[in-house]
Amino acid sequence: MVEGLLGLLAMMVLAFVRVPIALAMGIVGIVGYAYMRDWNWSIAFAIAQTKIYETGRNYTLSVVPLFILMGNFTTRAGMSQELFRAAYAFIGHLRGGLAMATIVACAGFGAICGSSIATAATMAKVAYPSMKKFGYSDALATGAIASGGTLGILIPPSTIMVIYGVFTETNIGKLFAAGVLPGILAAFLLCIAVAYVTWRDPKEGPPGERTSWKERWLALKDVWGVVVLFGVVMGGIYGGVFTATEGAGMGAFGAMVFALWRRVLGWKALYASLVESARTTSMLFLILIGALMFAEFINITSMPADLKGYVTYFQLHPIMVVVAICAIYVILGTAMEELSMVLLTIPVFFPVIVHLGYDPIWFGILIVVVVEIGLISPPVGMNLFVLKTLLPQVPTNTVFRGVMPFMFADVIRLGILIAFPAISLYLPSLMK
Repeated sequence: MVEGLLGLLAMMVLAFVRVPIALAMGIVGIVGYAYMRDWNWSIAFAIAQTKIYETGRNYTLSVVPLFILMGNFTTRAGMSQELFRAAYAFIGHLRGGLAMATIVACAGFGAICGSSIATAATMAKVAYPSMKKFGYSDALATGAIASGGTLGILIPPSTIMVIYGVFTETNIGKLFAAGVLPGILAAFLLCIAVAYVTWRDPKEGPPGERTSWKERWLALKDVWGVVVLFGVVMGGIYGGVFTATEGAGMGAFGAMVFALWRRVLGWKALYASLVESARTTSMLFLILIGALMFAEFINITSMPADLKGYVTYFQLHPIMVVVAICAIYVILGTAMEELSMVLLTIPVFFPVIVHLGYDPIWFGILIVVVVEIGLISPPVGMNLFVLKTLLPQVPTNTVFRGVMPFMFADVIRLGILIAFPAISLYLPSLMK
């Protein structure tokens, strides 16, 4: 137990002195592993080499670059603008309707993107000008974009679900299916948060222009590409036609076809999409390799067994353990980058969850939800930094203030998913 705690402390110290998180986890993992093996550096470095090699050749992990590439192609194809126009046509005339339309569009874009940061960045360019045109406050506009952007990692496909699935050997297709109903619940609760803000102060989000039913159906017809892509990818995975990896390949190819058909994917755009996807994938893989090495160190310490022993000894109610773990994640999310936080803590918490008899798929959804909260938690929520970069004219404290009602909605959603696991597990239970 002591060795594991010292390793965690050392990793945190390295992170706070600005050592890249991937290197921090890798260094502590190698040194810690060597220490646990009587300072046998040969074994420690051999384990590190094995992790690098196995991660690079892992067939399942090829899902990550393919879904990232799919998101880049769909962004180039302009599907985000079509989603926002369709959502605006139906609910834009309501009080706070443009903010609600932004959240709905984020949910739709998340179904073909898989990245929270990409979803938030895209919607900042698409939705913010429209909200400012109709007199929306900066707080509500940025809060809706930042919180809606988090739906990109809950509504499948999701890169964080893929990494969680690989790390814990959980079925990725079932994880994707498990994210659908919680994603719909999330969009609904975020829209309720918009309604609450505009109920308190109608000036925060005045209604937009009402569109005719003819215009609404025309706008709805424009989103057929999104529906087809999501239907092919998720329908194929859900129906057992192909694996998650094959689905990612189909999605990336389909997104490229749409971009070519719309004549927005020239050689320069194709090169830029490939380079951006490669950079993002490289960053994720470096963090994953460091986390895998750190996990090897944690696994040979007594920490996982000791934690399970404490739970048994103190006779804690299993649900209280889950609530405590989620609270720790939310607190860590205010000060740590989300993917690193998850990979750092899974080796510690996952054995406890399995020991308590909980479903790893359900816990995976809870992990994604607390990561979503972390993405909009001051001071280091990544979506907040994205918005601040893209909208430099909006004060930082305004962005922070704007996300607070949405964070509260996310905490309520977390409580609902803890209380009712069936919301997450119903669709996976129907899969073959």
